[in-house]
Amino acid sequence: MTSRASASAPTFVSPFARLNDLLEGIAPGAAAINLTVGEPRHAVPAIVAPVLASAIADFGRYPPIKGTDAFRAAVAAWLDRRYGLDGAIDPATMILPLNGSREGLFYAAIEARMTCSKAVADPVVLLPNPFYQAYAAGCTAAGATPVMLPADSSTGFLPDLEAVAPELLDRAIACYFASPANPQGAVASLDAWRTLIRLARQHGFFLFADECYSEIYRLTPPSGVLEAAKSLGGFDHVLAFNSLSKRSNLPGLRCGFVAGDPAFIRRWTGFRNMAAPQVPLPIQAVAAAVLGDEAHVEDNRRLYNAKFEAAERMLSPLFGNITPPGGFFLWLDVARFGGGEAVTLKLWREAGVRVVPGGYLAATDDTGHNPGDAYIRLALVDGLDATTEAFARLVGTLA
Repeated sequence: MTSRASASAPTFVSPFARLNDLLEGIAPGAAAINLTVGEPRHAVPAIVAPVLASAIADFGRYPPIKGTDAFRAAVAAWLDRRYGLDGAIDPATMILPLNGSREGLFYAAIEARMTCSKAVADPVVLLPNPFYQAYAAGCTAAGATPVMLPADSSTGFLPDLEAVAPELLDRAIACYFASPANPQGAVASLDAWRTLIRLARQHGFFLFADECYSEIYRLTPPSGVLEAAKSLGGFDHVLAFNSLSKRSNLPGLRCGFVAGDPAFIRRWTGFRNMAAPQVPLPIQAVAAAVLGDEAHVEDNRRLYNAKFEAAERMLSPLFGNITPPGGFFLWLDVARFGGGEAVTLKLWREAGVRVVPGGYLAATDDTGHNPGDAYIRLALVDGLDATTEAFARLVGTLA
């Protein structure tokens, strides 16, 4: 088994609830700057309002769980352009709309438990550690045990499934894998995706690829799980999840999609038709429109990259090279300043900068080790001026 992997069932609590408890009753040392929640604050694309207005009457109709033909076609076309899939994704059978990717990532674990072909009395779900909380919630709802795979500097900030014991992989019904990773920003190569797909097929579990940050990157567009699956001859056991929250600054739209394994999606559609929320028709119309436009995405990426350039300029004297290849988070090692929780308290109390302790985004393993304890996470979602002010306060407080 991977060193420090944990197959026990840790207690999961919202990191933001824990942060509220940590800072309760403490006044900020300056006007507050909030770098906690990964909620994009760049402008909503101009195309959204007119499309929504033109489709407003469709709020009076129940939407089909499969979504509209136009929505699925727009997703398939975007996937083709982005990943060079040459029409390999059938919009009729291999795409579903989601009420944001979080909802889909949660429900997917339940479907995996219901439809996994192998008989497993004590199933597990593989999770990166640190992790996105929806993974753990889905695992818990599915009645499976989470296996926390360390994703720290020793593994390149991505979990190493090849180091997991085969007998544990045989018990797995699903594996969550994010690229770019949240919070570290690490990116999986095409070969890494192929390795993961081969393991999933060999051991009979589903690979849930969380690609919500796929369009937020510094230089090179990250590879995707679907292009890796296509190169291996098909999409069985592979599901890619994405959303418009990060790509298009639309976290409140609550619209995403899943694409991949047609057999899984066919079965999951039946379950979702009874249990999952539909995506309203006007929301699907907006989603189809913004998926057809890349100009706002390029502008969005430039805004994030300007903030990372400022971070490198202002923070690297204290932390070294800190720019991740993808995502919009900074994952700063503050061990020498007392660790994530102590630094979070200090920054709030003395500088009014609100960050998240890295340990709150990860689970403690059976040995007592938490791979996030040494870190803080900064979400670079505010404007450049507020972000650089936060950097200046951070340096002034810690230097």
